[in-house]
Amino acid sequence: MNSSTLPASMAGSNCAEPGVPLAPPLWLLAELTYACPLQCPYCSNPLDYPRTRNELDTAEWVDVLRQARALGAVQLGLSGGEPATRRDLETLVAEARRLGFYSNLITSGVGLDAARVHALRDAGLDHIQVSFQASDAALNDRIAGTRCFDHKLAIARAVKAAGLPMVLCFVLQRQNLHQIPAMLALAVSLGADYVELATTQYYGWALANRTALLPTLAQLRQAESDVAAFRADHDGPMKIYYVVPDYFEGTPKACMGGWARLHLTVAPDGTALPCHAARVLPGLEFPNVRQHTLAAIWAESSAFNRYRGNAWMKSPCRECPQREVDFGGCRCQAYLLAGDAAAADPACRLSPHHGRIQDAIDAAEQRGAETPLIFRNPRNAADR
Repeated sequence: MNSSTLPASMAGSNCAEPGVPLAPPLWLLAELTYACPLQCPYCSNPLDYPRTRNELDTAEWVDVLRQARALGAVQLGLSGGEPATRRDLETLVAEARRLGFYSNLITSGVGLDAARVHALRDAGLDHIQVSFQASDAALNDRIAGTRCFDHKLAIARAVKAAGLPMVLCFVLQRQNLHQIPAMLALAVSLGADYVELATTQYYGWALANRTALLPTLAQLRQAESDVAAFRADHDGPMKIYYVVPDYFEGTPKACMGGWARLHLTVAPDGTALPCHAARVLPGLEFPNVRQHTLAAIWAESSAFNRYRGNAWMKSPCRECPQREVDFGGCRCQAYLLAGDAAAADPACRLSPHHGRIQDAIDAAEQRGAETPLIFRNPRNAADR
């Protein structure tokens, strides 16, 4: 039974703006499992993911969905690992529809077939995002660590045959950035409604592989040119989302729309997080939905309140006119690169730690081509 309030050790003051009620989370990311048949070296799952056991069962996930909807969440992402490895996926989708969520399945396609795509549609799924590692089988399968490209093509076609809106997601990094024109051509051929050219975010396995994955400035300039050229020439309805990596922009991203402002993640074991990477931060005790209600977690948890608002900010964020736009950037990136989660995100050119970003870019420029990838699998996890 969930308790309605948190113990004193986990409770913190509400850090919403003075006089402004705390807004509810609008987006729930349900990480149903860390299990995945792929071995992508940029996976955002924790490096020690095999230690996360005792996944929430179907009834527990249903309870999470009900609590999140009652709290005010309206969008649901079903993610992993690979969420299609869960045999109760259709049950969870049906409950999400009954509750009134707009639901999006974020999948590699592995674990699905045409019949299951139709079953998910019939259960009430609104949207499917299918990930690709590259635009051709050889590179896609090498990055994924298994043969899956042809299956992904079949699933993308099945999604369209089922009448579901479809996003094709290509995770961009040094080894595939040159394929953007071919990626966009593939998306058109598959009838994608949206294409997400998803810049690799350097957490988890991607951070461990950063030197091998980080593109060169020349590659990025060519990629921007390729996207601009396609947009100029293509008059179809397909929408393209592409954002240049914050490592090269000099301005930090407004990570998750601000710490615990809009977004709530529940990990496979029930740990509640303000973002999927937050487990890396030291000194924060993240509550679990098996012991506490989502309402108490969202409003009372010291971890969720730690970086709300701007009272926690240090210089230069404290004085920056952009502090209500970028919220100081990413707390996880600040910790991972600067050693201080309350520091300005080093991606910002005003950060005293911005030089560490340039050091990473220089290392990738000099050694990236010959640096081997570390693939996400239990054996490599045990070595971390």
